[in-house]
Amino acid sequence: MFKGGPEVSTHAEDLKLRLMTIELLRTAKKQYTYRKLSEKTGLPVTVLSRYAKGHVLPNAARARQLWRTLTKMVGLEVELHRRIVFNTDGYFDNTKIIGDYNILRQAAHHALASFAGKRVTKVLTAAVDGIPLATMIASNMGINLVIAKWGKEVGVPSFLEETYVLSGSGVTVTFYVPKDAIRKRDSVLIVDDMIKTGETQAALVNIVRKAKAEVSGVFSLIAVGDDWQKHLNLPKDCPVEIVARVKLPQITK
Repeated sequence: MFKGGPEVSTHAEDLKLRLMTIELLRTAKKQYTYRKLSEKTGLPVTVLSRYAKGHVLPNAARARQLWRTLTKMVGLEVELHRRIVFNTDGYFDNTKIIGDYNILRQAAHHALASFAGKRVTKVLTAAVDGIPLATMIASNMGINLVIAKWGKEVGVPSFLEETYVLSGSGVTVTFYVPKDAIRKRDSVLIVDDMIKTGETQAALVNIVRKAKAEVSGVFSLIAVGDDWQKHLNLPKDCPVEIVARVKLPQITK
Protein backbone atom coordinates (compact mmCIF):
# COMPACT_ATOMS: atom_id res chain seq x y z
CA MET A 1 0.00 0.00 0.00
CA PHE A 2 1.21 3.51 -0.56
CA LYS A 3 -0.80 5.51 1.96
CA GLY A 4 -2.82 5.03 5.07
CA GLY A 5 -2.56 2.22 7.59
CA PRO A 6 -2.86 -1.55 7.40
CA GLU A 7 -6.66 -1.37 7.09
CA VAL A 8 -6.50 0.43 3.75
CA SER A 9 -7.35 -1.79 0.79
CA THR A 10 -4.60 -2.36 -1.76
CA HIS A 11 -6.95 -3.56 -4.51
CA ALA A 12 -6.47 -0.43 -6.63
CA GLU A 13 -2.67 -0.59 -6.44
CA ASP A 14 -2.67 -4.33 -7.16
CA LEU A 15 -4.84 -3.79 -10.21
CA LYS A 16 -2.54 -1.04 -11.48
CA LEU A 17 0.48 -3.32 -11.10
CA ARG A 18 -1.24 -6.20 -12.90
CA LEU A 19 -2.26 -3.98 -15.82
CA MET A 20 1.26 -2.53 -16.08
CA THR A 21 2.67 -6.05 -16.22
CA ILE A 22 0.36 -6.98 -19.10
CA GLU A 23 1.49 -3.85 -20.94
CA LEU A 24 5.12 -4.86 -20.48
CA LEU A 25 4.40 -8.44 -21.57
CA ARG A 26 2.86 -7.16 -24.80
CA THR A 27 5.97 -5.07 -25.41
CA ALA A 28 8.18 -8.12 -24.85
CA LYS A 29 6.02 -10.17 -27.23
CA LYS A 30 7.04 -7.82 -30.06
CA GLN A 31 10.65 -8.96 -29.65
CA TYR A 32 10.39 -12.52 -28.32
CA THR A 33 8.34 -15.62 -29.11
CA TYR A 34 6.03 -17.12 -26.51
CA ARG A 35 8.41 -20.08 -26.29
CA LYS A 36 11.34 -17.80 -25.41
CA LEU A 37 9.25 -15.86 -22.91
CA SER A 38 8.17 -19.15 -21.35
CA GLU A 39 11.82 -20.16 -20.91
CA LYS A 40 12.66 -16.85 -19.25
CA THR A 41 9.61 -16.59 -16.99
CA GLY A 42 9.02 -20.24 -16.18
CA LEU A 43 5.34 -19.90 -17.13
CA PRO A 44 3.55 -22.02 -19.74
CA VAL A 45 3.02 -20.57 -23.22
CA THR A 46 -0.76 -20.93 -22.82
CA VAL A 47 -0.72 -18.84 -19.62
CA LEU A 48 1.41 -16.10 -21.16
CA SER A 49 -0.84 -16.01 -24.20
CA ARG A 50 -3.95 -15.58 -22.07
CA TYR A 51 -2.26 -12.74 -20.16
CA ALA A 52 -1.10 -10.95 -23.31
CA LYS A 53 -4.51 -11.22 -24.96
CA GLY A 54 -6.23 -9.85 -21.87
CA HIS A 55 -8.28 -12.98 -21.23
CA VAL A 56 -7.07 -13.10 -17.63
CA LEU A 57 -4.89 -10.99 -15.32
CA PRO A 58 -2.02 -12.39 -13.24
CA ASN A 59 -2.47 -12.11 -9.49
CA ALA A 60 -0.37 -9.49 -7.66
CA ALA A 61 2.39 -11.89 -6.60
CA ARG A 62 2.82 -13.33 -10.09
CA ALA A 63 2.63 -9.84 -11.61
CA ARG A 64 5.61 -8.72 -9.47
CA GLN A 65 7.55 -11.82 -10.48
CA LEU A 66 6.76 -11.30 -14.16
CA TRP A 67 7.60 -7.60 -13.97
CA ARG A 68 11.09 -8.24 -12.60
CA THR A 69 11.85 -10.84 -15.28
CA LEU A 70 10.49 -8.85 -18.21
CA THR A 71 12.23 -5.60 -17.27
CA LYS A 72 15.55 -7.40 -17.67
CA MET A 73 14.59 -8.34 -21.21
CA VAL A 74 12.93 -5.17 -22.46
CA GLY A 75 12.14 -1.73 -21.21
CA LEU A 76 13.79 0.63 -18.81
CA GLU A 77 17.08 -1.00 -17.85
CA VAL A 78 18.01 -1.74 -21.45
CA GLU A 79 17.16 1.81 -22.52
CA LEU A 80 19.14 3.38 -19.67
CA HIS A 81 22.28 1.42 -20.48
CA ARG A 82 21.93 2.50 -24.10
CA ARG A 83 21.90 6.17 -23.10
CA ILE A 84 24.71 6.15 -20.53
CA VAL A 85 27.88 7.21 -22.35
CA PHE A 86 30.79 8.47 -20.25
CA ASN A 87 33.07 11.24 -21.51
CA THR A 88 36.84 11.34 -21.06
CA ASP A 89 36.48 12.86 -17.57
CA GLY A 90 34.23 10.06 -16.34
CA TYR A 91 30.91 11.92 -16.50
CA PHE A 92 27.80 11.33 -18.59
CA ASP A 93 25.00 13.60 -19.77
CA ASN A 94 21.80 12.75 -17.92
CA THR A 95 19.57 15.34 -19.63
CA LYS A 96 18.30 12.78 -22.15
CA ILE A 97 17.22 10.63 -19.22
CA ILE A 98 15.67 12.97 -16.67
CA GLY A 99 13.88 14.98 -19.35
CA ASP A 100 12.38 12.04 -21.24
CA TYR A 101 8.72 11.51 -20.39
CA ASN A 102 8.70 7.86 -21.50
CA ILE A 103 11.73 7.07 -19.35
CA LEU A 104 10.14 8.75 -16.33
CA ARG A 105 6.83 6.98 -16.93
CA GLN A 106 8.51 3.58 -17.11
CA ALA A 107 10.51 4.43 -13.99
CA ALA A 108 7.32 5.32 -12.12
CA HIS A 109 5.86 1.96 -13.14
CA HIS A 110 9.06 0.24 -12.02
CA ALA A 111 8.92 1.92 -8.60
CA LEU A 112 5.25 1.02 -8.22
CA ALA A 113 6.01 -2.63 -8.99
CA SER A 114 9.07 -2.70 -6.72
CA PHE A 115 7.30 -1.27 -3.67
CA ALA A 116 3.81 -2.67 -4.21
CA GLY A 117 2.44 -3.93 -0.90
CA LYS A 118 4.88 -1.85 1.15
CA ARG A 119 3.64 1.11 3.19
CA VAL A 120 4.85 4.37 1.61
CA THR A 121 3.26 7.70 2.58
CA LYS A 122 5.74 10.26 1.17
CA VAL A 123 8.36 10.52 -1.57
CA LEU A 124 11.51 12.50 -0.67
CA THR A 125 14.11 13.77 -3.14
CA ALA A 126 16.86 16.38 -3.30
CA ALA A 127 16.85 19.39 -5.62
CA VAL A 128 17.22 19.46 -8.56
CA ASP A 129 17.77 16.54 -10.96
CA GLY A 130 15.74 14.08 -8.91
CA ILE A 131 12.59 16.22 -8.98
CA PRO A 132 11.09 15.08 -12.35
CA LEU A 133 11.51 11.41 -11.45
CA ALA A 134 10.25 11.82 -7.88
CA THR A 135 7.24 13.83 -9.10
CA MET A 136 6.24 11.09 -11.52
CA ILE A 137 6.65 8.38 -8.87
CA ALA A 138 4.66 10.30 -6.25
CA SER A 139 1.90 10.90 -8.79
CA ASN A 140 1.81 7.24 -9.77
CA MET A 141 1.60 6.18 -6.13
CA GLY A 142 -0.95 8.86 -5.26
CA ILE A 143 1.12 10.33 -2.42
CA ASN A 144 2.77 13.66 -1.63
CA LEU A 145 6.25 14.76 -2.69
CA VAL A 146 8.80 16.40 -0.36
CA ILE A 147 11.84 18.22 -1.80
CA ALA A 148 15.02 18.86 0.18
CA LYS A 149 16.36 22.23 -0.95
CA TRP A 150 19.65 24.09 -0.58
CA GLY A 151 18.10 27.18 0.97
CA LYS A 152 15.42 28.16 3.45
CA GLU A 153 12.13 29.40 2.03
CA VAL A 154 10.66 32.61 3.42
CA GLY A 155 7.39 31.91 5.19
CA VAL A 156 8.34 28.48 6.49
CA PRO A 157 8.66 28.76 10.30
CA SER A 158 10.96 25.80 10.98
CA PHE A 159 13.03 23.24 9.12
CA LEU A 160 14.64 19.84 9.35
CA GLU A 161 18.29 20.39 8.40
CA GLU A 162 21.16 18.12 7.42
CA THR A 163 24.71 19.19 6.56
CA TYR A 164 27.41 17.03 4.98
CA VAL A 165 30.79 17.50 3.31
CA LEU A 166 31.18 16.71 -0.39
CA SER A 167 33.81 14.02 -0.91
CA GLY A 168 37.25 15.38 -1.72
CA SER A 169 36.10 18.99 -1.94
CA GLY A 170 35.94 20.34 1.58
CA VAL A 171 32.66 22.02 0.60
CA THR A 172 29.66 21.65 2.90
CA VAL A 173 26.11 21.23 1.66
CA THR A 174 23.00 21.75 3.78
CA PHE A 175 19.55 20.46 2.89
CA TYR A 176 16.39 22.02 4.30
CA VAL A 177 12.96 20.42 4.54
CA PRO A 178 9.92 22.16 6.11
CA LYS A 179 9.51 20.54 9.51
CA ASP A 180 5.84 19.65 9.02
CA ALA A 181 6.47 18.05 5.60
CA ILE A 182 7.51 14.74 7.19
CA ARG A 183 5.72 13.51 10.28
CA LYS A 184 6.42 10.81 12.83
CA ARG A 185 4.05 8.24 11.31
CA ASP A 186 5.32 8.71 7.75
CA SER A 187 7.04 5.96 5.79
CA VAL A 188 9.28 7.69 3.26
CA LEU A 189 10.59 6.48 -0.09
CA ILE A 190 13.83 8.26 -1.02
CA VAL A 191 14.11 8.83 -4.77
CA ASP A 192 16.94 10.15 -6.95
CA ASP A 193 17.93 9.92 -10.58
CA MET A 194 21.47 8.76 -9.81
CA ILE A 195 23.56 7.49 -6.89
CA LYS A 196 27.33 7.85 -7.09
CA THR A 197 28.87 8.62 -3.70
CA GLY A 198 25.71 8.01 -1.68
CA GLU A 199 26.26 11.20 0.33
CA THR A 200 23.10 12.94 -0.88
CA GLN A 201 20.95 9.91 -0.17
CA ALA A 202 22.55 9.44 3.27
CA ALA A 203 21.66 13.06 4.08
CA LEU A 204 18.04 12.40 3.08
CA VAL A 205 17.98 9.28 5.28
CA ASN A 206 19.17 11.40 8.22
CA ILE A 207 16.44 13.98 7.58
CA VAL A 208 13.82 11.23 7.76
CA ARG A 209 15.32 10.01 11.03
CA LYS A 210 15.32 13.52 12.48
CA ALA A 211 11.58 13.62 11.74
CA LYS A 212 11.31 10.32 13.67
CA ALA A 213 9.72 8.77 10.58
CA GLU A 214 10.82 5.55 8.85
CA VAL A 215 12.60 4.98 5.55
CA SER A 216 10.50 2.60 3.47
CA GLY A 217 13.14 2.26 0.75
CA VAL A 218 15.50 3.93 -1.72
CA PHE A 219 14.85 4.08 -5.46
CA SER A 220 17.26 5.30 -8.13
CA LEU A 221 17.43 5.01 -11.89
CA ILE A 222 21.22 4.64 -11.99
CA ALA A 223 23.96 3.65 -9.55
CA VAL A 224 27.59 4.26 -10.50
CA GLY A 225 30.10 1.92 -8.90
CA ASP A 226 29.65 0.38 -5.44
CA ASP A 227 31.21 2.89 -3.04
CA TRP A 228 27.85 4.56 -2.38
CA GLN A 229 26.72 1.53 -0.38
CA LYS A 230 29.19 2.42 2.39
CA HIS A 231 27.42 5.72 3.09
CA LEU A 232 23.84 4.48 3.28
CA ASN A 233 23.19 3.47 6.87
CA LEU A 234 19.86 1.77 6.28
CA PRO A 235 17.97 -0.82 8.34
CA LYS A 236 18.72 -4.37 7.23
CA ASP A 237 15.23 -4.93 5.88
CA CYS A 238 15.09 -1.62 3.98
CA PRO A 239 14.95 -2.30 0.20
CA VAL A 240 17.19 -0.42 -2.25
CA GLU A 241 15.96 -0.62 -5.84
CA ILE A 242 18.39 0.35 -8.61
CA VAL A 243 17.24 0.05 -12.22
CA ALA A 244 20.64 0.22 -13.95
CA ARG A 245 24.03 -0.39 -12.33
CA VAL A 246 27.14 0.81 -14.17
CA LYS A 247 30.83 0.51 -13.35
CA LEU A 248 33.05 3.52 -12.82
CA PRO A 249 34.91 4.17 -16.08
CA GLN A 250 38.69 3.87 -16.17
CA ILE A 251 40.09 7.36 -16.73
CA THR A 252 43.45 7.47 -18.52
CA LYS A 253 45.17 10.78 -19.26
